[in-house]
Amino acid sequence: MKPDVSVKAIDIVLKANQRYAPDYDPARVSPRPRLRLAVVTCMDTRLSYRAMGLRPGDAHLIRNAGGMVTDDALRSLLISKYLLGTREIMIVNHTDCGLMKATEAEIQQRIEAETGVPPSAPVTFCAFTDVEENVRRQIRALLAHNWISGSVVRGFVFDVTNGRLREVTLP
Repeated sequence: MKPDVSVKAIDIVLKANQRYAPDYDPARVSPRPRLRLAVVTCMDTRLSYRAMGLRPGDAHLIRNAGGMVTDDALRSLLISKYLLGTREIMIVNHTDCGLMKATEAEIQQRIEAETGVPPSAPVTFCAFTDVEENVRRQIRALLAHNWISGSVVRGFVFDVTNGRLREVTLP
């Protein structure tokens, strides 16, 4: 069903929430993921719980552009591990990522041209050209942190053409 363009996306979400809320039972959900898993992944809409064979409640999904281990992603992983019991971490990037389609400078220039002003605070977009090498960089960043070391950390690329995950290992 195609959404009515006169209705705003947030209004659609609010109506869906009204249908969801009567059946919501807080006793059936937990902030602790059932699989004791945290996933750092891209915000791309093609990556979802279902694409990874997960159900809501199975894992913490930490999403940002590119599936990067940023300071905020690391903060969330530490809370996930030490306060909420996760023991394994997946890094999931994907083919056809928007961050592979422009350089850092091109992204900066495009946004500045569209807004007409420079950024009010520094912004790094973490553009990259090789998705597998990007996954390796994220794994290394996690393993280098002394509060993460000792955790199981594995990396994957989701292929948007066939829906499959392929593991990326460190050399």
